[in-house]
Amino acid sequence: MSTLFIHIKELLQTREKAELKVMGKSMSELPHIKNAFLRINGDTIHSFGPMDELVVEDSDEVIDVTGKIILPTWCDSHSHVVYAGDRSQEFVDRINGLSYEDIAAKGGGILNSAQTLQNTSESALYQQSIKRVNELVKLGTGALEIKSGYGLTTDAELKMLRVIKKIKENSAIKIKATFLGAHAIPKKHSDNKKEYLDLIINHMLPEIHKEQLADFVDVFCEKGYFSLEDTEQVLNAAAKYDLIPKIHVNQFNAFGGVALGVKHKALSVDHLEVLNNEDIEALKNTDTIPVALPGCSFFLGIPYTPARPLIDSGLPLALATDFNPGSAPSGNMNFIVSLACIKMKMSPEEAINAATINGAFAMNASKEYGSISIGKKASIIITKELTSYRQIPYHFGNNPIYKVMINGVFVE
Repeated sequence: MSTLFIHIKELLQTREKAELKVMGKSMSELPHIKNAFLRINGDTIHSFGPMDELVVEDSDEVIDVTGKIILPTWCDSHSHVVYAGDRSQEFVDRINGLSYEDIAAKGGGILNSAQTLQNTSESALYQQSIKRVNELVKLGTGALEIKSGYGLTTDAELKMLRVIKKIKENSAIKIKATFLGAHAIPKKHSDNKKEYLDLIINHMLPEIHKEQLADFVDVFCEKGYFSLEDTEQVLNAAAKYDLIPKIHVNQFNAFGGVALGVKHKALSVDHLEVLNNEDIEALKNTDTIPVALPGCSFFLGIPYTPARPLIDSGLPLALATDFNPGSAPSGNMNFIVSLACIKMKMSPEEAINAATINGAFAMNASKEYGSISIGKKASIIITKELTSYRQIPYHFGNNPIYKVMINGVFVE
């Protein structure tokens, strides 16, 4: 099946396939072609360019998209989309004055989600989760990382990862799985964290490896959760199973988690709402990409990741949703791009780069996704008629999408 799009108002993120991320000043450059064509063969981008360079060839379908913009689908490198139930009561608690930490201290938060998930069957968990994923695809997400971490027992963590595997098998979009057993300390082990770490290292990790259920490993490296020493234990153990680190750091406190991630060659360090100069220096000249999660900052009313110091220091930055039931109950990447511009002072070009090519890099998927490049997967967003791509973040809360194509097939 071949599809030819013609008279594209603007074709965004047109790059050489070898370019896998952008950083520093280059993040403000968004290569694009006006009045363009895009040819797709099967599930792959075949060719593109200005309309006056189009070579006429037979195509199964020719689609005139006059007035519309085409860009690669969003790459969401940090989500917790597999969960059971919701935590809307905690939303009300926060309105009434309780902080995220207050709610966690009284048994809410992650422990609340864990209890609900443990009591939910694998089949029911899959049905709830695949429905969410399908909604995200309609909003333009074409690659998605999903974490465990709401199980906190061996059986429940494996259940989550098996659900992620099933989503991967039944969804057309790119799915990457992350083991986040070290997300919180369950009540059963509240007085003996070492016992829970032993469970993660000596029971969960071997089972996950046996069933090949995860691509990455994650730890919530934060005061009151897992210390630097705890995090290093888990990362050292996971390395024996070739799991690449992607770690939660600096959400509420900065105490060396970024440098630890770099030491262990983490693919990404995520959150970074609290950041100091030492963290920025630790990231320079490394392959570890910082990931900002502005939806969490918006929902909890906490600081936003300081994008300007990161980018102005020559570093790359990715954007992701952190979609989860407690601190970021939205997986809408269009809104995330808007928040990055409005609250983090990123330009539209920087935000789109962060949500496409850099998002793909943050989940080891940028060889296939994240840009309009010959040979990459034909996963694209076709916008409604817009005057400019800058309207995507400008009209925050609006849905700019006309159609989504995943691997050469339109999403119904």
